[in-house]
Amino acid sequence: MKEKEMIFGIRAVIEAIEAGKDIDKVMVKRELSGDLFMELLQLLRTYEIPMQKVPVERIDRFTRKNHQGVIAFTSAVTYQRLENIVPMLYEEGKIPFILVLDGLTDVRNFGAIARTCEVAGVDAIVIPERGSVTVNADAIKTSAGALHTIPVCREQSLKEAIVFLKNSGIKVVAATEKAASYYTESDFNVPVAIVMGAEDMGVAADNLRVSDELVRIPQIGTIQSLNVSVAAGVLIYEVLRQRGV
Repeated sequence: MKEKEMIFGIRAVIEAIEAGKDIDKVMVKRELSGDLFMELLQLLRTYEIPMQKVPVERIDRFTRKNHQGVIAFTSAVTYQRLENIVPMLYEEGKIPFILVLDGLTDVRNFGAIARTCEVAGVDAIVIPERGSVTVNADAIKTSAGALHTIPVCREQSLKEAIVFLKNSGIKVVAATEKAASYYTESDFNVPVAIVMGAEDMGVAADNLRVSDELVRIPQIGTIQSLNVSVAAGVLIYEVLRQRGV
């Protein structure tokens, strides 16, 4: 990773956050303490920036400079807030079309999905703060630059984001092999958010419970699941088909 994508040193990271720099995540040495660190910790909580406590050896792999046990990774894009995006879509007279990615970790799949979203006119992508892909250089490259165009909302709680979407008049449809209905049976001519899960775990049980509908894609072969970027493409283009695009 290029050093320009990183900020190291406690004071330097504090100043970057206070200056409004978009920070993807912060790694701190496990045994770190002191007043300056507590100041940083408070800022991370205030701005809801993910933090990982790691052995110092892991930080040393990124830089041998005087990092003081703290290294921040800057975001390649400015993340949007879902609470700002949704009202704007309604104000513009759009029928909101949002994709929620639950636990996706493969950046190439993420990039491929973002590319499909941009081409198909999806209004925004929602990802969780933790346990998920982020918008990094590899994802942007795979997306053919789409991640510079389509809004990405990174939310602290995906479950709360889904509830917010529902309360905003958006039907939440989760894709899962556990569903009884096929995706073609759902009505996508209304404001809709499609929830896709990671290939290994699928959509989290809590997020399935708060979704309005569960749908599945027919599977005839012996392999258990489609590649998530392919599955997302299938559902995205069903929305376009039903909307007569």
